[in-house]
Amino acid sequence: MTPQEMEARIVRYGDLQPCKTAFIDAHTPGSDQKENFTIIGGGVSESADQHVHIQDTPGFNIGAAGQPPRCRNSLHSHRTAEVFFVLKGKWRFFWGRYGDAGEVVLEEGDIINIPTGIFRGFENIGTDYGMIMAILGGDDAGGGVIWAPQVIEDARDHGLVLAETGKLYDTKKGQALPDGVKPMAVLNAEELKAFPEPTTLDVVPHYVARYWDMMALSDKQPAKVIGADAMLRDRPGFDVELLSRNSVSDEMYSVDRHEVLMPMRGHWRLTWDGGTTSLNPGDTCAVPPGIAHSIAPSMTGEASLYRVRDTDDPAGLTKAG
Repeated sequence: MTPQEMEARIVRYGDLQPCKTAFIDAHTPGSDQKENFTIIGGGVSESADQHVHIQDTPGFNIGAAGQPPRCRNSLHSHRTAEVFFVLKGKWRFFWGRYGDAGEVVLEEGDIINIPTGIFRGFENIGTDYGMIMAILGGDDAGGGVIWAPQVIEDARDHGLVLAETGKLYDTKKGQALPDGVKPMAVLNAEELKAFPEPTTLDVVPHYVARYWDMMALSDKQPAKVIGADAMLRDRPGFDVELLSRNSVSDEMYSVDRHEVLMPMRGHWRLTWDGGTTSLNPGDTCAVPPGIAHSIAPSMTGEASLYRVRDTDDPAGLTKAG
């Protein structure tokens, strides 16, 4: 693989292209400043304006959300995995029909493996612009988003209507639903019973891993974060590991799986038969199967990197509650 071919498989943090109209709450006060990024795969954006950096998916999608302080992402649910780690800032994740069933605060490097089938939201509670990186199960990221009823109603009050086709229409711009197309139905009381309300104690011990705990476990080998025999024992269609300085070497290796490298801290040197390049925090690199390569810190100081590989497991998670 030539350097140019590998570079085409790397999305640099500084090259990320945001979409500010990705979802139904793009006009809702408190959520109208968020930016959505689709890095690998189409993600779950509802907007035709969303830029996709790498179209081909390795069995999962990679995305990101960037938000200024006190900006939140509205309550929604997914049918497949939604995993976040905090790249920058301090974030509160909350869940339940009204977002009051439970919550947890995550710091930089922490990861949350949100159970399927619950309404969840998140907000930047730090003092600066924050960024969270997302891993979404499945090639099609689960077929979209299920919004809590009040989110759809609030959005309509501020000019955005979601069609049953999953496409957004902005009435402030004079857009209207095409003939024969109905608005997305709001879940009724009976349908809402299918969405559990797990408590903080139901979720945090089984679905949250703290950065410094993972770093301690990565002292001699990569810390297994998500997987059948990992800290968070779910099988969502991908495995996640945290690598640090002491758990890698300069030796080349290859795997028969897609591998995505996402540096958290420090600068990393990626070497393969054909070239070498640097990966930095916020970068995302998709290494194809069968490519012999090595990854190691290129400078002294703290260094950590999330490594994601596809598996043969279905793209779902165990439900909480």
